[in-house]
Amino acid sequence: MRSRTPDRLCAEAVELARQAAEDAVGAETVGAHLGVQAEADRVVTHTFECLDAAYRGWHWAVTVARAPRAKNVTLDEVVLLPGADAILAPQWVPWSERLRPGDMGPGDLLPTDADDVRLEPGWTGEDEPAPNSAVAQAAQEDVLVSDPDIQPAPVRAQISAVADELGLGRSRVLSRLGMHLAADRWEKAHGPQSPMAQSAPASCVSCGFLIPIGGTLGQAFGVCGNEFGPADGQIVSFAYGCGGHSEAAVIPAPPAPAELILDELVVEPMPLHPDRLSGSVEPDAPTEELGHS
Repeated sequence: MRSRTPDRLCAEAVELARQAAEDAVGAETVGAHLGVQAEADRVVTHTFECLDAAYRGWHWAVTVARAPRAKNVTLDEVVLLPGADAILAPQWVPWSERLRPGDMGPGDLLPTDADDVRLEPGWTGEDEPAPNSAVAQAAQEDVLVSDPDIQPAPVRAQISAVADELGLGRSRVLSRLGMHLAADRWEKAHGPQSPMAQSAPASCVSCGFLIPIGGTLGQAFGVCGNEFGPADGQIVSFAYGCGGHSEAAVIPAPPAPAELILDELVVEPMPLHPDRLSGSVEPDAPTEELGHS
C-alpha cells in the first residue's frame, strides 16, 4: 500500500491553489494558507481561511493534481467546506419524524407505511371463499351429503356478516404498541398529572359527563361531554378531572316558602256600619257654630 504523503510538486503549488480560489470567489474572501492534505496519489488539497463573515469557521478547499511522470500541476476544483467551529444547518430529518400531533390541517393527507408498528393486520374476510365460488359450493355439498337434515346457514350467520356488525372488515387495526402510544398521548394531555387534574375536586370516573368508549382503551379512557369543560369532545383519562365535574358543585334547590299565616279559606265577617240596635252611637258630624264664619 502506497503512503499518503502529499506529492511534492502538488504540495508546492500553493500559489496556484490560491490564485484559483481568488479567481473563483474574489481575493477579499481568501485568507491565509492553512495546510495541505493528500487525497490520493498525486492529488492534494490546499485549504485557505475563509474571510467571509457569513461563513465563520469555514475554509476554502482547492484540490490540485498532476499526471504520472508529468511536472505540470493542474486544478481540479474549488469548494467551500465547514470546519470544526462552522455554523451548520440542523441535520435533515424526514417529514415522518418531524410531524407532530396537531400539524395536520384541512386537506392534508398523512400516509402510513406498510410496516407501521402502530398497526397490525385486521380481519377483512379476503381469505374466506366467496359464496358462489367452487370451494364454497363444494363445502356446502359435502355438508348436505354428510347430513341431509342440516340446512344451509343464513347470510346473517356467516363470519363476514358478523364481522361487519362488530365493526371489523378493516385491513389493519391498532397493534398493542399503537394502543400504548395512544394511551401515553392521551394520558399526557388529559391525565392525572396535568395542572387541571391536580386542582380538580374529583376525577372523571365519577363524572356524569363522561361518555364511555368501547374496546380495550375504554377501560381507562372516555370522552368528555361537558360543553363548558376544557376537554369537551376529547379523550380523557378516568383519572383526569376539572372544575366542571357534574357532582363538584351542585346548585342547591330553592328554599321552600314558609306557611301562610293568613287563612284565605275562612270567611271572616267584617261589619261596614255600626249596629244601632246594639246601643253603639255613630259619632255626629261636626257642625259650624253660629256667628262664626
